[in-house]
Amino acid sequence: MSVKKKPLVVVTRKLPDSIETRMRELFDARINLDDTPMSPDQLAEAARTADVLVPTVTDHITADIVNQPDCKLRLIANFGNGVDNIDVEAAHARGITVTNTPKVLTEDTADMTMALILAVPRRMIEGASILTEGKSWAGWSPTWMLGHRIGGKRLGIVGMGRIGQAVARRARAFGLQIHYHNRRPVAPKIAEELGATYWESLDQMLARMDIISVNCPHTPATYHLLSARRLKLIRKDAYIVNTARGEVTDEDTLIKLIEGGEIGGAALDVYEHEPAVNPKLVRLAKAGKVILMPHMGSATIEGRVEMGEKVIINIRTFLDAHKPPDRVLPSML
Repeated sequence: MSVKKKPLVVVTRKLPDSIETRMRELFDARINLDDTPMSPDQLAEAARTADVLVPTVTDHITADIVNQPDCKLRLIANFGNGVDNIDVEAAHARGITVTNTPKVLTEDTADMTMALILAVPRRMIEGASILTEGKSWAGWSPTWMLGHRIGGKRLGIVGMGRIGQAVARRARAFGLQIHYHNRRPVAPKIAEELGATYWESLDQMLARMDIISVNCPHTPATYHLLSARRLKLIRKDAYIVNTARGEVTDEDTLIKLIEGGEIGGAALDVYEHEPAVNPKLVRLAKAGKVILMPHMGSATIEGRVEMGEKVIINIRTFLDAHKPPDRVLPSML
C-alpha cells in the first residue's frame, strides 16, 4: 500500500523547538535552522516548490512572488497577527488562502505598551543608565531626574481593537483617563467598562492628550496616519508610544519635533524602515529623549508557542479541505 505524500511546508524563520518538531511530524517541513532571513529570490523559489509557506513579519510576500506562472502555493500561513508583509489581495486573486495568528499576542503587547507608557514620563531607562554606564551619581536629590506623574493624565489610544482595549484596561488601573480614536466607536458596554471617551476626529484628540499610544495595524489607510501635519498638533509636553507598526508614524518628522523640543519624547518598539533604526533616534535615546526597543512587544515564550500552534491548526484545517479558523480576506483589511 502506498503512503500518502506529506505536503511541503516551508518555514522562513526559526520557530520554537516544540513547534518545529510538531511540524516535522505532520508535514514535510523545511525548517530554517540558522534563522537567516530569506532573500526575495529564496522566497520566490519557496513559492514555486512549497504547498504551504509560513512567513513572518520580516518576509515580504509580494504580488510578483504569488503571480509567478509556476507558483505552487495553496496556503500562506503567516506566523503573526499583522499581514502587512503579504499582498493579500494578489494572493486571494491567485486562489491562495492567507491566514494569521490573531488573539494570541494581545496581552503580551499590551504589557509592553503599558511598561513604556510608565517608563517614558518617569525617565526609567535614562535613570537606569546612570548606574550601568559608569556615570557619576552623588545620591538622592530632591530636584534630580524629575519626571511626570502618570495618574490623572490623558491617554489617547490610536486604534481601539483588542490590543488597544487591553492597554486601556491596564492604563485605567494606573489612574489614566482613557480617550481613543477608531474607525468607529467600540460597543457601549466596552466604552463604559473602560471609561473611554471616543474622538471621531483624530486631530482633535491628538491636540489634547498627555500620552499617545499607537495600537492600530499598518494598512494602506494607516500609512503615516500620524503625518507631519498631525504630529505638529501634539502638545510640547506630550509623549508618543508606538508598539504597533513604524509605518503608521512619519518618523522623520517625529525626530525633528523631538529634537526641536516640540514633542516631549517617545518610546518606540517599531520603526518605519525596520530593521534599520535611524541614527538620529539613537542619538536622541542616548540623550534621554526617547526609549528604543528592538521590536519586543510580543516576545514571550508562551506567545510564540501559541502562535505556532495556531499556524499548525490553520494548515491542518486547510489541508483537510475546511476553511481555516484564521482566514484573512482583502475585505477585512
